[in-house]
Amino acid sequence: MASFTSLSFLLSFFLAVSILPFTSARKLTESEPGLKFQYHRGPLLTGNISVNLIWYGKFKRYQTAILNDFIISLSSPESVTPQPSVDTWWKATEKYYKTPSPKLALSPGTIILDENYSFGKSLTTDQIVKLASKGQQRNAINVVLTSSDVAVEGFCSSRCGTHGSSVGARINGKRYKFAYIWVGNSETQCPGQCAWPFHQPIYGPQSPALVAPNNDVGIDGMVINVASLLAGTVTNPFGNGYFQGPKEAPLEAASACTGVYGKGAYPGYAGNLLVDPTTGASYNANGVDGRKYLLPALVDPKTSACSTIV
Repeated sequence: MASFTSLSFLLSFFLAVSILPFTSARKLTESEPGLKFQYHRGPLLTGNISVNLIWYGKFKRYQTAILNDFIISLSSPESVTPQPSVDTWWKATEKYYKTPSPKLALSPGTIILDENYSFGKSLTTDQIVKLASKGQQRNAINVVLTSSDVAVEGFCSSRCGTHGSSVGARINGKRYKFAYIWVGNSETQCPGQCAWPFHQPIYGPQSPALVAPNNDVGIDGMVINVASLLAGTVTNPFGNGYFQGPKEAPLEAASACTGVYGKGAYPGYAGNLLVDPTTGASYNANGVDGRKYLLPALVDPKTSACSTIV
């Protein structure tokens, strides 16, 4: 039995447009108990966790390198990467752990390629879980990444990605739950829904699209969604961790701050970002090997405010 939480950029973004103004330090709604961002007493991911990438469909080598480097950047030493960095952004999740020294350490895991579309080009949620189960099933987050020519149940119409958990095969006579993420490449199917601000949204305030930091709207959009779902996975892996709203449709560490990337953000405006003087690309985090990324704001659990790194 698998459980999952979906990341719907379009629905949550335009819901927020109609309810609240965006600022980088805006407090989340607390007028009703069910809408308060809070801890629901369940476990968070702890220990040494490997992040395994399962590439489904046709991707170019430079595309896989962009996302592979993002995963490496999550644990890159601060002395190696210019600030603000991906690692600095990720360290914000440490505030969710009660102990002074966090018990979670992410590391790059294995890479699995399924370029022959083993389940075809139209996938159900159950098939996504089956793909995720190809990765390590203990002490791991298995990330399924589908190419732009693959349709996935609910993709574009109601979600840009999903995270969840499932029970894996027996290991030494015992079954373990494993965490998984799925994100699709929206470049040709719905970039206005799942790759904003690198493409104009199909509804709401219209402003010029930003230049993607790695010059690939689909992959740079996937980085945003993978980052959001990674934060949600470690802080709400089994549906009873940190979130706001109903358990069936929770707003998590990043999805509660949808559309906020820098200070001064508001609907249709991502915030005050860094701009590469050579390419004109907008970003807020540096990665390994000179990479640049745009990453979402995360809720500070102590203040219930959306916190940005720029």
